[in-house]
Amino acid sequence: MKARTLIALAVFASLISFAKFSHCENNSWATPDQYIHACYSDLPALYSSRGLDTNAWPYSSNDNSVEYPVVTAMVMYATSFLANSPVSFFNVNIFFLILLFLATVLVVRKIRPEFSYLSAIAPAMLASLFINWDLWGIATMMLAIYWFDRKQYLYSALVMALSISTKFLPIFLLIPIAFILWREARFKELIKYCVVVVVTWIAINVPFALTTPTGWWRFFKLNLERGADWGSIWLALQQLGISLTNLNYLSILVLLIALTSVAIVLFELKYPPTLASIAFIVLAAVMIASKVYSPQFVLWLTPLAVIALTNTKDLHAFWLWQATEVMYHVAIWQHIASITGAKFGLGPTPYAILTLVRIAGTIYLMAVLARRALQARNTHSRLLDLLFEGGKPYP
Repeated sequence: MKARTLIALAVFASLISFAKFSHCENNSWATPDQYIHACYSDLPALYSSRGLDTNAWPYSSNDNSVEYPVVTAMVMYATSFLANSPVSFFNVNIFFLILLFLATVLVVRKIRPEFSYLSAIAPAMLASLFINWDLWGIATMMLAIYWFDRKQYLYSALVMALSISTKFLPIFLLIPIAFILWREARFKELIKYCVVVVVTWIAINVPFALTTPTGWWRFFKLNLERGADWGSIWLALQQLGISLTNLNYLSILVLLIALTSVAIVLFELKYPPTLASIAFIVLAAVMIASKVYSPQFVLWLTPLAVIALTNTKDLHAFWLWQATEVMYHVAIWQHIASITGAKFGLGPTPYAILTLVRIAGTIYLMAVLARRALQARNTHSRLLDLLFEGGKPYP
């Protein structure tokens, strides 16, 4: 697809997403109306509650600081000077989010041109486009992947550090990056890459950590202390009557199991994979194991799923996964509506079931992509063969 056509498609998709959110904008994000119409957004919600309406420094409060990494916090702070109300703050920010969405779609086209149209029309992505500031981290992450697979490691490392300083999720991509460079015997490049990422991240964060340490640490503190939260398998189990203790340890254990499974797949590949081909599997595994699996996380996974596709036969898995994401998108807002005063809504049990359906859809797409990689690059014909034969010595 030509770049101009893809841009036009992405602009049209952005307008559809804006139309979805415009009901809430016209009604000042009233509760429970904003949940009933599935147009809730963190952008106006945090404008007043985090002091952005008074242009307060994002990390100045010890107990009410912006709960995001520093680049996102600075975006929120800078755009607050361009707004004088929640509505104008929302509109200013979505202007930049649309530009970032277009940039993300164009990077996807650079990596996987034959499937790039999917990133512009994926329904679950459009439904979540303006929930949060995630696209700032997504666009930089996609650029880091693009440069890494073209062996422009310095540029990739610098942008990866920027992405991690925007939203922390991309830090887990350092695992497959390390594996790829190790498999290619690029040990010096591996060390340089990690050093550049760490040093750049420190350079971005140190000024905030030194001047307002408590506010800066709040993001990390909340993530360490949070309980079972929206979208997670842990909350779904609780709602189904299965109470679990030591959630921090359990989520870490499940994460380690998930990443170990990913490592088995990686070691069974005959040739070093591209970062584009495995980034989806890695981040999806992290999200499934996490204590929160927010609805806007689909924004991260959709472009990663598109660049991981290599065969049209796998499109059914992509669309099945998108269908489960759309179902969950409706489910979470109707469930929150039910607990915020709406006459009708979705109870905890059906919400928990749809949460598990969403997770199952994600796991299915992960399995299909892993199976395709194994069929294309190794002698295994089925994913089950890998699981049973994974104990063979690595050649």
